[in-house]
Amino acid sequence: MQLEIIQNKIFDIRGQKVMLDFDLAVLYQTETRVLKQAVRRNLGRFPSDFMFVLSEIEINHLVSQSVIPSKSLLGGAQPFAFTEQGVAMLSSVLNSEKAIEINISIIRAFITIRQFSLTYGELKLRIEEIEKQFPDIYKALNYLVDKDSKDKSERTKIGYKK
Repeated sequence: MQLEIIQNKIFDIRGQKVMLDFDLAVLYQTETRVLKQAVRRNLGRFPSDFMFVLSEIEINHLVSQSVIPSKSLLGGAQPFAFTEQGVAMLSSVLNSEKAIEINISIIRAFITIRQFSLTYGELKLRIEEIEKQFPDIYKALNYLVDKDSKDKSERTKIGYKK
């Protein structure tokens, strides 16, 4: 499974990287209904930091952003959002070779995103450090420009006078 396809199905909701139940069902090549049924039978394995149900506001926001299909296509059901740990737990609930294979790919995608986020954070800090140096650079440039203009005005002109 291509990492990029999986990464495009990972969203930031409630400050967590999550995958939605219908996207996972497609990856696992099963129906969303079957996936949700398996989760409901094993709710003890999915505490709130592993999985949560999207609120109406979150659903409306995702629909408006064209991230998910309209609510009518969801069949009125509220989607489950699975964190990285929740996705890992799904492999024990969906006991098949395909589920294990897909889970490995999904976990790799989460790891790649986490590494990218760390790199992004480091770059952001570095840029902020550089931006803090801008006032000093501007002062130095203004000083040089002012000095150069003063030097030109103090010189006596050489050549023919009119």
